[in-house]
Amino acid sequence: MNKKVVIVGGGWSGAAAALAARKTGCEVELFERADMLLGTGLVGGIMRNNGRFTATEELIAMGGGELFEICDENSRHKNISFPGHNHVSLYDVATIEPAVRRALVAAGVEIHVKTRVNDVVMVDANIVKVSVSLFQGEAFEVTGDAFVDASGTAGPQGNCMKYGNGCVMCIYRCPTFGPRFSIAAKAGVKEIIGEKADGTFGAMSGSCKLHKDSLDPAVREQLESTGVCVIAVPHHLQKSMESLGQKACQQYALKEFAENIVLLDTGHAKLMSAYYPLDLLRQIPGCANARFEDPYAGGIGNSMRYFGMLPRDNALKVQGLENVFCAGEKAGLLVGHTEAIVTGTLAGHNAARVALGLEPIEISRELACGDAIAHVNEKMQTQEGLTKKYTFSGSVYFESMKKKNLYITNVEEIKKKVTQTNMKGIFAKQ
Repeated sequence: MNKKVVIVGGGWSGAAAALAARKTGCEVELFERADMLLGTGLVGGIMRNNGRFTATEELIAMGGGELFEICDENSRHKNISFPGHNHVSLYDVATIEPAVRRALVAAGVEIHVKTRVNDVVMVDANIVKVSVSLFQGEAFEVTGDAFVDASGTAGPQGNCMKYGNGCVMCIYRCPTFGPRFSIAAKAGVKEIIGEKADGTFGAMSGSCKLHKDSLDPAVREQLESTGVCVIAVPHHLQKSMESLGQKACQQYALKEFAENIVLLDTGHAKLMSAYYPLDLLRQIPGCANARFEDPYAGGIGNSMRYFGMLPRDNALKVQGLENVFCAGEKAGLLVGHTEAIVTGTLAGHNAARVALGLEPIEISRELACGDAIAHVNEKMQTQEGLTKKYTFSGSVYFESMKKKNLYITNVEEIKKKVTQTNMKGIFAKQ
């Protein structure tokens, strides 16, 4: 009888975990509360910028790069630059989710959407079964040998009301599909809450999306031809640098993002700001008719995140549980799709290993992927570390990458380094 891995959450990390677990030969079932996979990836799009290029090529060399290859295949623009970021790819938010879903189905992953996991059954320190309910429908139970908690850290509405600017109708769609549900928290593990520098809880999502057709034709033309449009903001309308500090995406807390609005073409016009008051936005050249696509109330605020992280080791096993791993934002203050795919791949692979009676592995700290996972784990043990966000693409961790000579853009050199750490193809093996 085949062993089964159960994935809770179908964002980038859950999708990566499902693929990684399936490649080991295990059966895999993935449960997603909403009607589409990818979560914030449905309105994301930025890949390969700065140190994310290194992490992407490392994971490809380690045998876990299918999702990155799908992003490359669905990119509207490749190898572009915008302030503070180089060799960037922008995937098309309109085509990415169906492409990922097809890949999971082709790999043999059993996908359940509009399906909520809402309880667990424990035996000692192991989860052995989860209770599941269909959207406005029947309930049933699913057994598993190992589990991945990839349920995210954003929402529910109450957190956005208390710590943000209210529910601004973002892609999470909590009012329709309900809040996230952590199987590890239900099993008794205390979740960790991230903080901002001022000590308040959570962090706001870092970008919003405009309807491209609501922008001036010249702006649309530049976006679609080059992928980027940078528009100077009149001085009296400029944001303070302090206001940029509330964002989860600290790699964009640069003065260029206060003095300009930076638009990227992901199918939407991605506005690199957590939110922008509509009356001010419409005073900026080219934006007189601007309209928000995500969140719909993007003139007021954005989703609040980092309320439900889990204590874990560097193999991403949740502390206090024997057969549960975590990925994506559940695994800590790592920000971004690339980071989610990296942690998801390791978590899914290790869940399968445990299901099969093998010891979990860690990614070598000689590689950026392994170092980031360990670095964030160390920093989250400190009060100051909980106030920062970490990413391959900028801010404090990218600076650390460069100091450790982990930031490499030569693909052959990256492959050689992966081989030297004995991790070549590790995630491709049954």
